[in-house]
Amino acid sequence: MQDATHRISETDIQISRHCISLFLSTHSAYDLLPELGKVIALDVNLPVKQAFHILYEQGIPVAPLWDSDRGQFVGVLSALDFILILRELGNHGLNLTEEELEKHTISAWKEGKQQLCKQMDAHGRPFQRGLIHACPYDSLKDVALKILQNEVATVPIIHASSHDGSFPQLLHLASLSGILKCICRHFRHSSSSLPILQQPVCKIRLGTWVPKLGDPNGRPLAMLRPNASLSSALSLLVEARVSSIPIVDDNDLLLDTYSRSDITALAKNRAYALIHLDEMSIHQALQLGQDANFPYGFFNGHRCQMCLRSDSLQKVMERLANPGVRRIIIVEAGSKHVEGIISLSDVFRFLLG
Repeated sequence: MQDATHRISETDIQISRHCISLFLSTHSAYDLLPELGKVIALDVNLPVKQAFHILYEQGIPVAPLWDSDRGQFVGVLSALDFILILRELGNHGLNLTEEELEKHTISAWKEGKQQLCKQMDAHGRPFQRGLIHACPYDSLKDVALKILQNEVATVPIIHASSHDGSFPQLLHLASLSGILKCICRHFRHSSSSLPILQQPVCKIRLGTWVPKLGDPNGRPLAMLRPNASLSSALSLLVEARVSSIPIVDDNDLLLDTYSRSDITALAKNRAYALIHLDEMSIHQALQLGQDANFPYGFFNGHRCQMCLRSDSLQKVMERLANPGVRRIIIVEAGSKHVEGIISLSDVFRFLLG
């Protein structure tokens, strides 16, 4: 629950939104392309087992899919796909075995996923077919809206060499983090043109906060204890439509987070073939991908990015603009008691109005 007093004026909000909208509308996806870098794509005929290991070894949560028969990029494979595979096999009493992963290609999984997602979508929204992508000449605003409206983490930037779309070139994977970095860089030395930047986040209608007692409009914040099962964490990620869950102790003090991308840690030493989702705890699952000397996320700067309710919006935006950071957890000063969470999508929905 946010403080109701001394909120920023609606006029200042609109002035700031107009400046940001103008900047995003006049800059293109080309501004996101790094001078150096690589983009990894996977062939749709690759076995799921190999794809799982590639994502883990490369430290990436998503990769575009290439169909050599059609000569096109046809989709993406993400950490969410592996979560859905785990849950689907679990629902049929199967483990994520070497055999199951070896005999299923990415293409076969994607075809089966279409029916699965139709069954899962209780909101009645149509299942998105094909590849959601952007062109290098698309404005940053269009790219951001495409990410928000389709509820995806990244959008491939693809340049076609001919009018019929043949010979496509994969240039980059655009994310809200990259777009936010452009905003922060542009306005860093002219923050006076954005009145909202110096406002404390508690004074802005932003993010999800732990509701106070008696608040009928409060939305519950999804949190789990470290001894909860990995199965419960994966179910919550899917059903609550969130990308990360704060892991807290019995007093709701922050210990760590479990994110969709953490699922790829099960590829380490073939852990997926050795565990049962209901028997492995979140704490055990997180240890697979962490240094054994540092069992909780406070020692990993990217895992548990925190802020205080008194921190400015600019400070939160600067942190979210760092690669690999997708949400900031709001904690109470001194105690690390979880008070809320602000994601990249929360910031963009606020900035774009």
